[in-house]
Amino acid sequence: MESELTRSLLAAVPIPVVLIGPDDRIAGISGAATALLGDGLIGRHYIMAMRQPALLEVIEATLRFRQAGTVRLVVTGPAREQTFRVTVSPVTGEGRGGVLAAFEDITDVEQAGQMRRDFVANVSHELRTPLTALLGFIETLKGAARDDPAARDRFLTIMEREAGRMNRLVRDLLSLSRVEAEERIRPTGRIDIVALITQAAAALRQMTEGAGVSLAITGESGPVIIAADADQMTQVFHNLIENAVKYGGPGRAVTIRVSREARDLSLRGPAVRIDVTDQGEGIDPIHLPRLTERFYRVDSHRSREQGGTGLGLAIVKHIVNRHRGRFRVESTLGEGSTFSVILPAV
Repeated sequence: MESELTRSLLAAVPIPVVLIGPDDRIAGISGAATALLGDGLIGRHYIMAMRQPALLEVIEATLRFRQAGTVRLVVTGPAREQTFRVTVSPVTGEGRGGVLAAFEDITDVEQAGQMRRDFVANVSHELRTPLTALLGFIETLKGAARDDPAARDRFLTIMEREAGRMNRLVRDLLSLSRVEAEERIRPTGRIDIVALITQAAAALRQMTEGAGVSLAITGESGPVIIAADADQMTQVFHNLIENAVKYGGPGRAVTIRVSREARDLSLRGPAVRIDVTDQGEGIDPIHLPRLTERFYRVDSHRSREQGGTGLGLAIVKHIVNRHRGRFRVESTLGEGSTFSVILPAV
């Protein structure tokens, strides 16, 4: 009865758990462990089921010295790589001893830690370049260029540009932080998305005219009401229009199309779709899946020259997620790109 109860309890445990008896054979296994390690393991020697040397070493030590141990285990599955913290503990009962190996999935924890490390490294890198330039020019102005008005003006112009770059980076970092903090809170306000896009385009008129780019808003002309945060939606379309003008190329056209969809499959209901299309060089398909990653740039040098921080599309993605919408990018090399925002209709 005890062994039957033990098997029943193990089968009900929601995480991978393996019970190894004093004869070094597997005496019980949970359903999650069966999914991880395979079927038909009961009665087999544990070495045949778990072939990772580090794990076998900990199990052997626990069986011999009756002391708990832990080991980090990486398992490559068909869909993704998983990381486990395996705790191996001695167990006793019915006058017999064995060990219990419990597999704790720490994949998400490790990924989050890696993301934090990458984020700090990227921010440090982005700030170090303009800071190094500023310190170098300050040293020059205090020395060799102290009495050279032409050099002083040139250096101060560059310093102003680098300081502006740092200011934009800090602003975007703060904006991204606020958006992420509010991402679970769905907006309740009502806005006319057509009027908002028109205002965003008007605010960038000087930039578009300076680049010789023609900007057209097509599709729905009347009020199109959606549930949204007006400030965040303004930020979304300011970002997308600015990118289209910068990377679409001088003298070309940028089109913003607003349309209604009776039913969007991804949103499972009626939707409003806004497509921002440029006629630029297009984006290689290899880059498309990573465009919304923080600090990811298709062309790092060109992006920095244009004043980009590498955070714009990451901010757009998080804002659209907060609005329970979808953000998509389609591009053809040599023909241009379309950035689409799909939002639930009211």
